[in-house]
Amino acid sequence: MGPATAVRVVLVGGHESSDGADLVRFEDVGERVSVAAPGRGLHNALTAFLDDGETVVVLPMTFGRNPTMVADTAKTLKWLAPRHPGRLALAAPFGQPDHLIAWLRTAANRARSVDIDTALLIVAPRSNTFDEAELHRIAYLVAAHGALPEVAVAIADDADTLSGAVQRLRRLGATRVAAVPAGFAESLPVTDAEDLAPLMSHSAVRRVVRTRVADALTALAAGSDGIDQGLAADHGHGYAHSHAFEESQGHGHSHSHPHPHTHADGAAHTHGHPHEHHPHEHHQLQH
Repeated sequence: MGPATAVRVVLVGGHESSDGADLVRFEDVGERVSVAAPGRGLHNALTAFLDDGETVVVLPMTFGRNPTMVADTAKTLKWLAPRHPGRLALAAPFGQPDHLIAWLRTAANRARSVDIDTALLIVAPRSNTFDEAELHRIAYLVAAHGALPEVAVAIADDADTLSGAVQRLRRLGATRVAAVPAGFAESLPVTDAEDLAPLMSHSAVRRVVRTRVADALTALAAGSDGIDQGLAADHGHGYAHSHAFEESQGHGHSHSHPHPHTHADGAAHTHGHPHEHHPHEHHQLQH
């Protein structure tokens, strides 16, 4: 057996990290850590690393709110993997929505420790309808199981938009507003709200990254590069997967949807559970 090749880690960022700009500070995770956004830049970077003889682990930096980015990343890897067998792996995403809920609840508890009447404002840049809707669902769950009386979402790309969201909460009666990012931003635009960024400490992010990379390398050694799982990441995301029309026409089918489960060790595991769709009967009118 020859000497082990060097391992390159590529952190891929989408709208949860300003297309990777918020990830640059995590390049200290290891000696060979790079940041890229999906698309041609990622393709070119991976090609260069692989041509240099490195083994590459690509880690989608998402809390589960950007499955399209994961699938797009997997498509790039699917193209390159056959040319570099055994040297390219797609790690499991950094986190799942369950993890994001847990960290946002932690932020709510931090805010509560100062003032139990604080309103929490969860901030994210504009992305797309479905990912933004998912954030509203997450905020509802944080509020339902959290420590604060008011939890709201601000889709804000600048200080003016964020300030407007803060003022709306004040008009609703909030005497104190704390803002926290729903992603990897190190800070938020300046407003009169308390800035609770970052969502996770630097050391916590590094710890998760190292765990995902180690798991991906173990799987790669066993013959699994994770790419096919990544290609299916956006299954069921958006209008395309709606069964409303099928069911209204009486068509039924059974298939599995992956459901993430967060276990006591903090790792998210995805299992497929069958969802049965039963056909609706057609009744012809008798004349």
